[in-house]
Amino acid sequence: MLPFLAPYRWRIALAGVFLVLAAVATLVFPQALRALIDNGLVAGAAGKVDPGAQMLALRDHFFELFGVAAALGVFSAGRFYMVSWLGERVTTDLRNAVYAHVVRQSPQFFETTQTGEVLSRLTGDTTLVQTVVGSSLSMGLRNVVMGIGALGMLVWTNPYVMTQVLGILVLVVLPSVWFGKRVRKLSRASQDRVADASAIAAEVLNAIPVVQSYTAEGREAARFDASTANAFQTAVRRTKARSVLVAFIIIATSAALLFGLYQGTQAVMRGEISAGHLGQTVVYVIILASATAVLGEVYGDLLRAAGASERLMELLATESPIKSPPNPTQAKLVPAGSAIDFEAISFHYPSRPLQPALVDFSLQVAPGETVALVGASGAGKSTVFQLLLRFYDPNQGGIRLDGVATRELALADLRQRIGIVPQDAVIFSTSALENIRYGKPEASDAEVHAAAEAAFADGFIRALPEGYATFLGERGVRLSGGQRQRIAIARAMLKNAPLLLLDEATSALDAESERMVQAALTSAMQGRTTLVIAHRLATVQQADRIVVLDHGRIVEQGTHESLVAARGVYAKLAALQFTA
Repeated sequence: MLPFLAPYRWRIALAGVFLVLAAVATLVFPQALRALIDNGLVAGAAGKVDPGAQMLALRDHFFELFGVAAALGVFSAGRFYMVSWLGERVTTDLRNAVYAHVVRQSPQFFETTQTGEVLSRLTGDTTLVQTVVGSSLSMGLRNVVMGIGALGMLVWTNPYVMTQVLGILVLVVLPSVWFGKRVRKLSRASQDRVADASAIAAEVLNAIPVVQSYTAEGREAARFDASTANAFQTAVRRTKARSVLVAFIIIATSAALLFGLYQGTQAVMRGEISAGHLGQTVVYVIILASATAVLGEVYGDLLRAAGASERLMELLATESPIKSPPNPTQAKLVPAGSAIDFEAISFHYPSRPLQPALVDFSLQVAPGETVALVGASGAGKSTVFQLLLRFYDPNQGGIRLDGVATRELALADLRQRIGIVPQDAVIFSTSALENIRYGKPEASDAEVHAAAEAAFADGFIRALPEGYATFLGERGVRLSGGQRQRIAIARAMLKNAPLLLLDEATSALDAESERMVQAALTSAMQGRTTLVIAHRLATVQQADRIVVLDHGRIVEQGTHESLVAARGVYAKLAALQFTA
């Protein structure tokens, strides 16, 4: 956690000052109590001072005690505020750093890491760290200072006895450290099991319509119940281990301190020390014992937070294989659209190393050309888009955009040149206006309205209860599939990129909407290079060129008429669709 704490070193120092002053005030209290007993009560009882002087002395001693208590209250409040602020600030920075790091990971990261697990780390783990930094750590440091101070005072005032006690305390520390390692390991396992349950919940809640349509509510509830039961059992094991650790520390330490206190009472009876000295010793023993008890609790919290912070640091240490180069090349913008050159591409997805997605794929697309990619599911069409956007890098070969290798371009520069309309339109939990503006954050309202009109979305948006300001719900649940798709098209048109990728862009539209959006897309494709993925061949008949893929290879390419005449793979697909 040091990199996150370093920017606030001065606040930490100030919190440390308050912490030490509060501890000192606590340690001064027994001294004032000793003076009250020896110089006020005992001296008066022995007849060494007259009653009037005794009253004045007692009053002065009580004022001193109140002054010490007031100082303790002020310094403790200052420590609490500074450390609580620090806990909130560091947790916020940590959460922001983890989130910013995760959203920059390539899709390869999400092939092996569930979204629910990431959310668990962002919420549960950071909350644990916040508890420790903002509370437990402060209490721990305060009690360390007070414990060391009380121990020092006891050694100073009772050197012989406390030397024996220290020898006993060493025997307490060694088993505690060994046992603490087990608590830390169990704490890490407990957080992992909680993350498993979060992952299940996130997956199911994002697919509620499917779950309910298959009447799988009971099964999913049982699966979640089994996961939480596993988390509970792990937490119980952690709690048992931590309970034993705390009990051992408190009992063993208290036994050692009571031994020292017993020796002190014997010294009073022998007349070797005063009653005030014994009272002071008793208070210091209580301070040391309570500090030890609190440290036992804090130690458990620290071990639990250590497991959580390990998980967070693992996430931050994850390196994305897809990065911008150190010195990116600036590619020129082509007015008529981008030129694309796929050079002998071969690619396997990391999660499927034995199954090629593309094999020796070579394709040149001229500026302003519209090229359609067709083929059966799994032929490699979407993989072309993934590689072009550089979500992955090919295993062999390379891709050039406007004459520059995509590996040499900054990721932001590359992706700013590409507009995409995915098959499953993504709608964010915000207004219709902001959903379209997502493609160009600085766009004016007028530009957003123009893009919506071009995508034939303006009419239904204005008919919503609050028009463009209407909240669309999570994943656009308030819209039909066709409406979501038209908002996605408007978003891509607003971005106005020289390269447009259409992945079944009209798949969710009815016949009338499809006709309108096709007209809008035709307009949007003017002056741009466009790659279109389509299963319905009727939507790509007017493409400049149709490329047919089969098992990751280009098997045919040409216009609709030439491919039908060739009587190959495309002709068979066309015969099936158009005959039907």
